[in-house]
Amino acid sequence: MIDLTQKDWWFQHYQGCDKEPPAEGNYLELPAGGSFTVEIATNRAFTTFGHNRNFNGYFGGPQELEYTPWGCVSYPNLHTPNQTLAPGTVFAISYQNSIDKVTPENLVVFTVRYKTPWQRVTSYDVPKDLPPCPPGGCTCAWGWIPMGCGQPNMYMQGHKCIVTGSTSTKKLAAAKPPVYCENDRSKCVQGAKQMIFYFQKDGNNVFNVPKMPTYNEVMGFSEGAQNDIFEDSNLGSIVG
Repeated sequence: MIDLTQKDWWFQHYQGCDKEPPAEGNYLELPAGGSFTVEIATNRAFTTFGHNRNFNGYFGGPQELEYTPWGCVSYPNLHTPNQTLAPGTVFAISYQNSIDKVTPENLVVFTVRYKTPWQRVTSYDVPKDLPPCPPGGCTCAWGWIPMGCGQPNMYMQGHKCIVTGSTSTKKLAAAKPPVYCENDRSKCVQGAKQMIFYFQKDGNNVFNVPKMPTYNEVMGFSEGAQNDIFEDSNLGSIVG
């Protein structure tokens, strides 16, 4: 998404995605202290949700990669020359069972996977202290800011989710906008962070950065479960 109003880019409202919830009781399950696996693809036809399992390969699209003249993978459109340069993707969670009540402040990034997206099957780690969701589940979002290889944009895909195997009573802290800190780790935002909102007409939370604000150490995101996102987190142990 690029150059849209917040009303339109928020959970891909401009495509009606926020008005198409999954079937009742269908949740993305997040095992506390464990990991969960998803399929990242250009189209559901290339996933196990499609009609032909012969399309389920290593990549979430055609298995013979196509490249631009300048060396970027153009099909499937991975916005990178190779996996090493893939910047990273995240999942964020809001303890609101209605997507209409989700805000940037209560949608907290809880897991990061570096060097993605690349392969179709991708796993993410879950903080062990992530508490159970309210009745009706939580609202989650998958996010990606490509490093380059094409038009600058951002991705935000909504999911209904639930946390399993948790008895935690901890509460998530209010999420703060991440800050570019590649060259000065003291500037990295500690604790709960918002997703990166950039390249839009309004609603951005990142401004005037010297390079693409990606989901990795450039913006202060460590890889794996984000264990510092709770109200009582020991922020002194965060990136530095």
